Amino acid sequence: MEALKRVKKDQPFKTVPDVSKKNREVSVFNIPMPYFAIIFVLTLAAVFTETLPAGMIGSLLIMIVIGEALGWIGDRTPIVKGYLGGGAIVAIFGSAYLVYGGILPDTIVTQVDQFMTTGGFLDFYIAALITGSILGMNSQMLVKIGLRYFAPIFGAIAGAVLLAGIIGQLVGFTLQDAVLVITLPIMGGGMGAGAVPMAQVYSEFLDQPASYYISILVPALALGNVFAIVLASMLNKLGQRVPSLSGNGKLMDGFEETKTTTTFDLKKLGVGVLAALLFFTVGQLLGLILPIHPYAIMILLVAAVKIMNVIPSTIVEGASQWYQFVAKTFTLALLFGIGVAYTDLEAVLNALTLQYVLIVLGVVVGAMLGAGLIGRLVGFYPIESSITAGLCMANMGGTGDVAVLSAAKRMQLMPFAQIASRLGGAVILLLAGLLMSLF
Repeated sequence: MEALKRVKKDQPFKTVPDVSKKNREVSVFNIPMPYFAIIFVLTLAAVFTETLPAGMIGSLLIMIVIGEALGWIGDRTPIVKGYLGGGAIVAIFGSAYLVYGGILPDTIVTQVDQFMTTGGFLDFYIAALITGSILGMNSQMLVKIGLRYFAPIFGAIAGAVLLAGIIGQLVGFTLQDAVLVITLPIMGGGMGAGAVPMAQVYSEFLDQPASYYISILVPALALGNVFAIVLASMLNKLGQRVPSLSGNGKLMDGFEETKTTTTFDLKKLGVGVLAALLFFTVGQLLGLILPIHPYAIMILLVAAVKIMNVIPSTIVEGASQWYQFVAKTFTLALLFGIGVAYTDLEAVLNALTLQYVLIVLGVVVGAMLGAGLIGRLVGFYPIESSITAGLCMANMGGTGDVAVLSAAKRMQLMPFAQIASRLGGAVILLLAGLLMSLF
């Protein structure tokens, strides 16, 4: 008995949880919470005293700080973190609300908007993801996937048109409105590559100017983008519960990134930056003579050099490491920028009639189901196929791709998302022109 008492008496105190230590370990952006709070306050002070530096420095600072803060909140909010996209959707719509509510000064909104658009930050991000993820893939499986990826894209289009047409008839919309005014803009590859040229097509066949149709198409795009992000998060949850439906980020068996065992190297990171910038630039250059979107050209070019195995391992490793760095560092910052520059919260709220919402939801769900079903038939995992060929056609192009893949936690699928957005969007424009002659 005395021995037992001695054991209990001598038992180390470390068995008692150190709550204070646990609290000190809470961090945002890998920075302890108290220090991040100081950074946050200083950033806001610069914003509201109008002393935030212009250009890249000020834009990146506010995008990283507020984007990471919103993402941290979203990833810890019940229901939101489990079913609505977590940090991704809070970063986008939280920042959109800051603009809608007039909380962010107009000068800051303009600055972030310019950095995202004319400053090219979105292109910079996507170039890194496309180059690094494709060069890190298994080249034999890259050949195997080939043209079969277009099967789930056409499945997504068919599913969206079918389900939207059915729901439209049930809620009192004409087939023309359900398909031309709502379905095709949502599936058309975003604003620049979809809604704007589609409005031009409509204005050529109908009696209204292009600006009139853009005002009709934008709410469909915005609301469709919301549903695509939410459904992407739900598909991620479904994949965790039914593992047979998910490839955990790979499109088909054997098709995954080649994981490098080398440690991060500053020299290789520099090579990776150069590779991403060069491939993007060559895509733009070839876009002058080829009738294909430069993003699509870039994807095909990177895939071609990977398949032919003409890229040195130093460049492959550098591109892969740069892609990983960009994805981990800038994703929430970019989502904040998407919310400020590309998300019109007022347009979304104005579109919230029950009939309109049901048809838009039908478009996105139809695209998701069609891509997943056809994808499975041609050997793809249904969830990855639904996300890339389905939801990434039903979002707002490049910005939507980032948001959807972030919510689905599958950023490595960016090349396939871009194929769906860009080449799939071109198919939609062609289809719009053909259907206009019929209606």
